[in-house]
Amino acid sequence: MNALDGIRVLDLSRVLAGPWCTQTLADLGADVIKIERPGSGDDTRSWGPPFLKDRDGQDTGEAAYYLGTNRNKRSVTCDIAQPEGQALVRELAKHCHVFVENFKVGDMARYGLDYESIRAANPRIVYCSVTGFGQTGPYRERAGYDYAVQGMGGLMSITGERDDLGGGPQKVGVAVADLFTGMYSCVGILAALRHAERTGEGQHLDMALLDTQVSMLANLGANYLVSGKAPGRAGNAHQNIVPYQVFETAPHTDGSKDYVIVAVGNDGQFAKYCQVAGHPELASDPRFAKNQDRVRNRAVLVPMLEAVMKTRPKTDWLAALEAAKVPCGAINNLAEVFADAQVRERGMVHRWQHPLAGEVDLVASPLKLSATPVRTEMPPPLLGQHTQEVLREILGWDDAQVGALRAKEIL
Repeated sequence: MNALDGIRVLDLSRVLAGPWCTQTLADLGADVIKIERPGSGDDTRSWGPPFLKDRDGQDTGEAAYYLGTNRNKRSVTCDIAQPEGQALVRELAKHCHVFVENFKVGDMARYGLDYESIRAANPRIVYCSVTGFGQTGPYRERAGYDYAVQGMGGLMSITGERDDLGGGPQKVGVAVADLFTGMYSCVGILAALRHAERTGEGQHLDMALLDTQVSMLANLGANYLVSGKAPGRAGNAHQNIVPYQVFETAPHTDGSKDYVIVAVGNDGQFAKYCQVAGHPELASDPRFAKNQDRVRNRAVLVPMLEAVMKTRPKTDWLAALEAAKVPCGAINNLAEVFADAQVRERGMVHRWQHPLAGEVDLVASPLKLSATPVRTEMPPPLLGQHTQEVLREILGWDDAQVGALRAKEIL
């Protein structure tokens, strides 16, 4: 048994925020039916290189991007621009618990697939719309992309090196506004499903990347609202805790620069850190004894620590700090991440069997439930791979009915 066995999701989303949401639902056991455009499918199928290679070393039609966001789903092709395709989606929606879409505001109404239309067919449906700016407000009709939202939502103003050290606006290395919105959408859908179980009523979730990005400003958003002062970029340092940043250590054995993260979270950890650093007197210095003092005197303390950290190599610091229970860490590239013994032991790389490529390693779900383990099925490698299966299983269609729509290029 999986946690969401018996829940069926009709997924009309593509690219990242919506598919990230539905992938999580699929991991938990929901039957996610991914509706894709005939001939091309989800945009991310072609977002490469890199593309998955077949056994002969030739590129397949699946970009790595697509593979990373669509596991445990079934692919059905349907042209929703045609009336018969719209009718098919409405018919499928009658048999689903959740409907997810990330089209521009107003597009689904033009197709007769908006919330009101789908609710008329299935009053219990949980309908989730994911857009850049939501269904209301002056920006509602704008196309919202992660990059722009990271800027508009304040994230790029607090990400990157300090301006006085030559920094400037910097986006995060992955599309976090999309990913955050996908996860919040998943949480909202689960809550709405619980409501539907109790009352028999579905509802409409209006999810916006900008809303989510503003929410995820977290402590820095609160800092501004409490103080009235807009925080700037702090590089690899923490705005509210010192020392909590990257330090350069003694050079690597090949002469290149090396670094370590030190993440002191309280005064007790600072005292331990000072012991390891060979300067226990710093922990009792009234300028640095309490975190609030260290934050206020950051400009005095940090240069002192930077000089100390350069006296020993990274491996020495990591061993000593870990032994003293002071939070710390290396800065790994992705090759090092996926070779890490802890990452391997936790099962974060899963091996699938692909019909064209053979064995394929992909990132697994981080969810670990003791009684209802997550599913581990390959993203659908073929566009429309499950069309006939789904229409036969859910709607009872025969080969002739499917063939008739294929002939019209609706499927």
